[in-house]
Amino acid sequence: MKIAIACDHGGLNLKKEIINYLNAHGYTPVDFGTDKTDSCDYPDFALPAAEAVANGDCDKGIVVCSTGIGVSIVANKVPGVRCAHCHDTYCAEFTRLHNDSNVLALGEKVVGAGYALKIVEKFLTTEFEGGRHQRRVDKITAIEKKYCK
Repeated sequence: MKIAIACDHGGLNLKKEIINYLNAHGYTPVDFGTDKTDSCDYPDFALPAAEAVANGDCDKGIVVCSTGIGVSIVANKVPGVRCAHCHDTYCAEFTRLHNDSNVLALGEKVVGAGYALKIVEKFLTTEFEGGRHQRRVDKITAIEKKYCK
């Protein structure tokens, strides 16, 4: 499974930890940057990662900044992306089960690396339930079509 991954300077350390985890667990990370600690703009990295998920080049995505908020806003501007900003494994599980989220946003200064990797694991190993939840995801897609012209 190919996983798009991106960060700004505030998420670089956690991104490196996640890439190590992905490699160790048989995933293929596709790194959209940054690889520097110099101040940079998170949209420059989160956007191409989200686009890679939306266009099918990657199966899922993970975006990281200091809080996870900025990168989640950017990712959710891309039609077809359902990015969930998660601080715990419960939210990571249920955003997959109920929302079929395809991008995970994390904050390096909010969640420690050890727990962040548990969140990543839960996000990547939980399947969408479908059923009544598909109807809701379809409504999200309809909203996108209405406003993203």
